Amino acid sequence: DVDPSALKRSLDDVVVSCVNAVGVEVNTASVQLLTYVSGLGPQLAANLIAYRNEHGPFASREELRKVPRLGPKAFEQAAGFLRIRDGKNPLDASAVHPESYSIVEAMAADLQGTVQDLMREETLRNRIDLSRYVTEKTGLPTLRDILKELAKPGRDPRQQFEDFRFAEGIEKMEDLRPGMKLDGIVTNVTAFGAFVDIGVHQDGLVHISQISDRFVPDPHQVLKVHQKVKVTVLSVDLERRRIALTLKKEPGKAESGPNRREKSAPGKFPENRKKKPAEPFNNPFLKAFRGEG
Repeated sequence: DVDPSALKRSLDDVVVSCVNAVGVEVNTASVQLLTYVSGLGPQLAANLIAYRNEHGPFASREELRKVPRLGPKAFEQAAGFLRIRDGKNPLDASAVHPESYSIVEAMAADLQGTVQDLMREETLRNRIDLSRYVTEKTGLPTLRDILKELAKPGRDPRQQFEDFRFAEGIEKMEDLRPGMKLDGIVTNVTAFGAFVDIGVHQDGLVHISQISDRFVPDPHQVLKVHQKVKVTVLSVDLERRRIALTLKKEPGKAESGPNRREKSAPGKFPENRKKKPAEPFNNPFLKAFRGEG
């Protein structure tokens, strides 16, 4: 059993981490979401919503200072995570903290441009000498982060989510049949192949010889843990709890490579020749006795 309070703490930590990595649109966020922003909490989140409802959308990050009980410390902690799109200052929609606005403005002025110019034109950003703006409070790592943010202000760092579901009706090994094509997720990669979760509570093995239609010297070159794959069931051994899978597009086809044996032409079958029984040794007297010599 899982301790509910411990589970809630873990989930809260994950949400806080995600919210502070992605940022929150302050003019549309719910009180529940704002609660997880660093420096806010339930009470300040409620105050922020109440202010927004009374005065309308925030026009700038500076306006956040007018929210009741949102003091300098809370503003310092939260401002960088609260986004305001289409506001007075284009930097309000970015992850650049208000404390660093003056640095960006100085960069723009030194290039005879505006902040908007810096955010639009890569050629201008490439001319910035970051070493000129290093101070005791702001080092090169921070300046590099600012420059990256100017290139893609407010960009969501999360990758596009891909929905994944195991095949419906396939929940245990007994449901599997050779030839079935299923979606799976790689759970482990070894020197001899890879294990794939196909939703039956028992990972299947894709042997190294079944990873590709071409020769694969090392499974790690083409597969990685958490990778989504489409497999075909080769065999199911219920007694030994083993599932053999293949990633080949044409299961049963020999691997292509310099050492593969020649195969019959498509549509033709090899001649059905009877194999001569092997003799224990080459005996000329035995051949003479048979009248073969």
